Amino acid sequence: MPDPLQLSASRVGFRLQSWLSRRLSRRHGVLWIFLTVFAVVSLATRVGLLVVSAKSVTWDISLLGAFSLGLVFDAATAVLIAAPLAIFLAVLPGRAFASRWVRGGLHLALAGTFALLLFGAVAEFLFWDEFSVRFNFIAVDYLVYTTEVLANIRESYPLPAIFAGIAVGAFAGYALLRRTDWVDRWLAHAPESMGRRWLSAGAWTASAMALAVGLDSNQIPAFANTFNRELGKNGLWSLFAAFRNNELDYREFYAVIPTEDAFAKLRSELSADRSLPLPGTPAHDTLRWVPAPRPGDPELRPNVIQITVESLSAEFLSTFNPASRLTPELQAISPQSLVFTQFYATGTRTDRGMEALTLSLPPTPGRSLIKRPRNADLFTLGSVFRSRGYDTAFIYGGYGYFDNMNAFFGGNGYRVVDRASVADSDITFANAWGACDGDLYRWTLREADAAAAKGQPFHFFVMTTSNHRPFTYPEGKIDLPSKVSGRDGAVKYTDYAIGEFLRAAATKPWYRNTVFVIVADHCAAVAGQAALPVQHYHIPLMIFSPGGQIAPGQVNDLMSQVDYAPTLLGLLNWSYASRFFGWDVLHASGDRRALIGNYQRVGLYEPGVLTVLRPRRGVDHYGYDPSTFALTPRTPDTDQVQETISYYQVASHLYREGLYRSISTEEQAQYGATATVRRTAHAESRFASSHRAAR
Repeated sequence: MPDPLQLSASRVGFRLQSWLSRRLSRRHGVLWIFLTVFAVVSLATRVGLLVVSAKSVTWDISLLGAFSLGLVFDAATAVLIAAPLAIFLAVLPGRAFASRWVRGGLHLALAGTFALLLFGAVAEFLFWDEFSVRFNFIAVDYLVYTTEVLANIRESYPLPAIFAGIAVGAFAGYALLRRTDWVDRWLAHAPESMGRRWLSAGAWTASAMALAVGLDSNQIPAFANTFNRELGKNGLWSLFAAFRNNELDYREFYAVIPTEDAFAKLRSELSADRSLPLPGTPAHDTLRWVPAPRPGDPELRPNVIQITVESLSAEFLSTFNPASRLTPELQAISPQSLVFTQFYATGTRTDRGMEALTLSLPPTPGRSLIKRPRNADLFTLGSVFRSRGYDTAFIYGGYGYFDNMNAFFGGNGYRVVDRASVADSDITFANAWGACDGDLYRWTLREADAAAAKGQPFHFFVMTTSNHRPFTYPEGKIDLPSKVSGRDGAVKYTDYAIGEFLRAAATKPWYRNTVFVIVADHCAAVAGQAALPVQHYHIPLMIFSPGGQIAPGQVNDLMSQVDYAPTLLGLLNWSYASRFFGWDVLHASGDRRALIGNYQRVGLYEPGVLTVLRPRRGVDHYGYDPSTFALTPRTPDTDQVQETISYYQVASHLYREGLYRSISTEEQAQYGATATVRRTAHAESRFASSHRAAR
C-alpha cells in the first residue's frame, strides 16, 4: 500500500510541474524561469546574511515574518526587472527563434543573468559587511561617486578571486538549469501569435506598475531588532526606493504640529542659552542675540583649527574605554584639554557630521544639506568667524567634489584646499579616499603659516580620511601593519598623525595663540538592533589650548554636534546674532539633550529617554539604559514628542523656505548695537523697579 505522505508529495510535485509546463509553453515563459532563479539567489543571499549576522539578530518568530516579506519583495523586484524584457519578447518576431544566433544569444543572456545576480549578491554582502543594512541611500551615493568607491573596493577586497568565484558560480548555476528541460521547452514554444504575446506583455507590465505603486518597503513592520527588519528587504528594491526617497518632505511624511506652535516651542527651548529675541525678527525664524557669557571679560580671538576625524568612535579613546591602546597621542593631551564626555554625533555619515558642526542644524530626513540644492549662503560657524575678520578654509585630503563638499563649503565662504589643489609631489601616500593624514596636516601647517604671515586670524575645518576602508596608511609609522590590521591600525595611524601635527605646530609662532579641536564626524559602527542605537552615536570632542585661552577640564553634560559651534563661541566669550539650533552647554539652563538620526528616523535623546520620529507620521518613545544600551517602549510623552517635532519641523521649514541664511558682518554689527540698547534698557528697568521696591 503506497505511503500517503509520498502520494501527497507526488501530487503536489505533479501539479507544480504541470503549472510550470503551461507557463513555459508560452512566449513569455522565460520570465518565469528568471523569476524562479531570482527568487533562489535572493533567498540564498538572505540566508547568507542571516548566518553572518547570527550574533546580532533576534532568533524569534519575527525572522519567519522577515523571510516571508522578503519573498514578496523578491518576487516584486523580479517582476519589475523583467518588465522591459516582457515588452522586448512581444516585439521579437517568431521567426527569430529559428535563428541559431538568436538562440545562442538567448542562452548567453541566461548565463549572464546568473552572473549579474551573483554579482549583486556579492555586492550586498560587501555592503552589509560595512553598514549592516541592505542597499540604501548610501549605495545611491556610491553609484554617483564611482571613482572613489571602485578604487576603495579594489584596494579593500581580492577582486580577481571574487570575480573568478562569480564566474564559476554562474557557470555552475546555468549548468544546473540546463539539466532541466525548461529552456529547451520554452524555445520550442516561443513562437506565438502577436495578439497573445502582447496580451502577456501587457499583463506583466501592468503587474509591475501595480507593484511599483502599491508596495513600499516602509510597510515592513518596525521589528524590535533592526537586523531582522533589514533581512526582510530586497537589496535591489531598496536601492531603487532610495533613489526615489533620497529627500523626504517633512510635512508629508512626519508628525507635525501647527507651524506657529513649533516655532514657539523651539524658541522656548533655545532661550535656555540666555539669548535675546531681536526686534523685527519674523515669527518664523530662529534669529536671536547670544550675549557673551562673561560680560566683563574681553573676547578671545585665537586661531581655531578643527580636526574632524573620520569614524572616530568614543570607544577608541582610553578616556572612554580604558582597555583601548589605540590613541596614545590623544590620551597624552587629554589632561591638558577640555574633554566633553557625553558628546553625540547627529548622524551616521561624514556629510551629516559636517552639516551639524558647521550649521548647528538637526539631521533633517533624507539627504544631508551638504548634498541638497540651495545650500549656499547659509548661517554657519564660518560666517560668524568671518564677521570677526577670520580667514576660513576647508582642508580635505581627498577630492572635495565627493559628497558635494567643495560646492557646499565654497558656497558658504570657505576657501577650499583639497587633493586636486596640491601638486602630486605634495602627496607621499594616498588611497582611494585621499592623501594620508600626515600629508593633510602638512598642507594645514602651510595654510596656517600663510594666514599668520598676513596677520589674519584663521579658522580651518580639517577633514581626515585615513580611518576608512581600505585602512591603508604609510608603513613604518606605527607598530601595526597597513591594511591587514584593519580598523585598529587606521585608528592608531590617525592618532599618530595628530601627534606629529601638534609637535610640528608647536614650533610655529602662531601655536600658542591657536585652539585645536579634535572631534569625530560619526562613529565607526553605525548599525544596531535598535532603529537609533544611541551608543553608536557617542563620539569624542576635545579642545586643546596650549596658550591657556580655554582651561582644561571635563564636561559631563549631554550634548550633540549641533551644540559644538555655540559652545566653542561661548568659550571664546563672543556675543553674536545667531540662528543656530544648538546652545552653549556650559552656560545654558534646562534639560540636556542630543539630536540624533539616520536618513529616515530622527530623534531626541534626553538622559534615560529617546523619542523617535519615523515616516508615515510614526512616533516611538523609549526608556534607555546607558549601561546595557537597552531600549524599552513607553507611552509617548506629549511634551517631549512636541519638543522633538519642533526641532525637525522648524529645521525643515527654514531650509525649504530659504530662511536659514547667513548674517553679514554689517548685520552682526547692527544687531549688536540693537542688543546693547535692549540690554541697557532692561537693566535700567530692573534697577528702577528694585529702587521703588526699596523705597
